[in-house]
Amino acid sequence: MNIIKTKDETRAAFAQLKSQGKTLGLVPTMGYLHEGHISLIKKSRRECDATVVSIFVNPIQFGPGEDFEKYPRDTKRDIGIAEKEKVDFIFSPEAEEMYGKNNLAYVNVEKMDKVMCGKFRPDHFRGVCTVVLKLFNIIKPDRAYFGEKDFQQLIIIKKMVKDLDVDVKIIGCKTIRETDGVAMSSRNKYLTEKERMNAAVLYDTILFAEKEIKKGLRDLAEIKKECLDLLKANESVKNIDYFDLRDPETLDELQKNKNITGSILIACAVYIGKTRLIDNKVVLL
Repeated sequence: MNIIKTKDETRAAFAQLKSQGKTLGLVPTMGYLHEGHISLIKKSRRECDATVVSIFVNPIQFGPGEDFEKYPRDTKRDIGIAEKEKVDFIFSPEAEEMYGKNNLAYVNVEKMDKVMCGKFRPDHFRGVCTVVLKLFNIIKPDRAYFGEKDFQQLIIIKKMVKDLDVDVKIIGCKTIRETDGVAMSSRNKYLTEKERMNAAVLYDTILFAEKEIKKGLRDLAEIKKECLDLLKANESVKNIDYFDLRDPETLDELQKNKNITGSILIACAVYIGKTRLIDNKVVLL
């Protein structure tokens, strides 16, 4: 496995690989790898001749007062996991290597970046799109793999790639969950034992909404109210940013009693103690 730190090294290595006619899969991460990341790596290895994992805690997607400084980091551990999973390359740059000293160019996907998490984390998706596009330009992968846990991120990146004619195929991969349904996340490390037990309320509430929808109920405002009540009743839930029912392609909020066909995205962002967790599920009608 090759560990690469600079953009020039990366371009040279992957240009050589492409000249041999080999396909390249990219798994973008902020490190602290878990089973969710590993599932993306395994899928890339099945579908591509070579796989690169990027490990970069991207400073420009964190807002003031967010957890950039304390975001879990363990590069040695990550390298060990990547080696075990037979990753071909790790791209692990420093922030100055990625952005230089006077970066003034950023990428926005309008409208989609203002709802859900974007409403509560201004400029978050600007940071995400900017770093992802930079990774695409540096590495030039054939395929890039993203987890559906970050569903809004996945849809925004797909839209960016489509609108900017980026030559990469975006692959969404199912959320990997713990036995109690909690979506795997690097931030789960922040939870106390009691908070971790109560974190299952996110997915349980999503499943309740799915059950109501599957029964044929279309009063989405009432379903949302019941779900908010369930979340608020949990002692570890300290704040709810949103619990939304939206169109999974446009992220537009679905209206009460509207004639809804196809599918519904159920998504939420909730503070369990001091830790902000997200989860979602797409319900097929």
